[in-house]
Amino acid sequence: MPTISKKGVKMPESPIRKLVPFAEKAKKRGVKVYHLNIGQPDIKTPTKALDAVKNNELQILAYAPSEGSEQFRNKLVNYYKKHHIEVDSDNIVVTTGGSEALLFTIGSIADPGDEIIIPEPFYANYNGFSTASGVKVVPVTSKIEDNFSLPKIEEFEKLITKKTKAILICNPGNPTGYLYSEEEIQKLKRIVLKHDLFLIADEVYREFTYDGLEHTSIMSLKGLEQHAIIIDSVSKRYSMCGARIGCIVSKNDTFIKTTLKFAQARLSPPTYALIASEAALETPQKYFDEVKEEYVARRNTLISELQKIKGIKVTSPKGAFYCVAELPIKDSDHFAQWILEEFHYNNETVMIAPASGFYSTEGKGKNQVRIAYVLNKKDLIKSVNILAKALKKYNH
Repeated sequence: MPTISKKGVKMPESPIRKLVPFAEKAKKRGVKVYHLNIGQPDIKTPTKALDAVKNNELQILAYAPSEGSEQFRNKLVNYYKKHHIEVDSDNIVVTTGGSEALLFTIGSIADPGDEIIIPEPFYANYNGFSTASGVKVVPVTSKIEDNFSLPKIEEFEKLITKKTKAILICNPGNPTGYLYSEEEIQKLKRIVLKHDLFLIADEVYREFTYDGLEHTSIMSLKGLEQHAIIIDSVSKRYSMCGARIGCIVSKNDTFIKTTLKFAQARLSPPTYALIASEAALETPQKYFDEVKEEYVARRNTLISELQKIKGIKVTSPKGAFYCVAELPIKDSDHFAQWILEEFHYNNETVMIAPASGFYSTEGKGKNQVRIAYVLNKKDLIKSVNILAKALKKYNH
């Protein structure tokens, strides 16, 4: 019998999606499942984006340019300008989602056996993208006791080797919701300049910062032009997860030309999704103001409800729409499956993401879960109540 590749065997399961079969079985039993496991907002996609697809008059659904249409990239340039990021269209390669942007980036800067340092917990698919590229993730652990703030410079520097190619951050963070301060971004700048590394920032949640805090993009810092790489996407910004349009942004010309070779190999990003994404860029600021207001209310609701449960430790996120909660259990993977298979309250249950899949260090996050506050406040209250009753039964 033919064998599967070692790379395929090593590919990690998604902690976000691996429990889907159990959720589907629960639904078939007539149990309502509240999805707190995945960052799929229930916020409506801008009407302009949907109408651009509905009302287009294309006669031929042709390939788009490999780097994305010039018209879309020019609109992105104007978008970035509003966020104090000065780039031109040649600094941008459009991709099929932020996921492909990361795959192209890793493939362009690292060879098999090379290393990328990532503060953990981190977006689970970073592990998958690195494994697919034969690249080793070297984690530097941030702690819930420190609100998941950036670890000390010394912690990074003792991990840097001849094989280190980059430091990768998500800002604001998935899964923690942590927002790096300008001071922390400056610290990272000093490290990458000192050791001649790339600094990759996944900035897909740029708009979603709370409590009067502002996002600091790595591309807004002078002196990082040859080192800074932004990963971006329309998925969360415009509630367009299914569009699968992202981009890579960098002023490093050699790097961008290299990513374009990967883009040419897959031919083009999807044409209809490009049309929708281009229209989405015309979304007025009022849309984001209202969405942010809603997410702040949801965050406040979720955190206050979680804090009522004895034994739970949780920090208040300053960005994105996730939080990591430490539960009074030993194994969140087992608990997350149990709550779908064996528990319901009034014929309802919840789906959560075990946090161990957001760590690279073996054994970390075993008693933690990621919760996405993508449901309305009423459903969040109901979901946390179900979680509280489930914990009580699970522990007795």
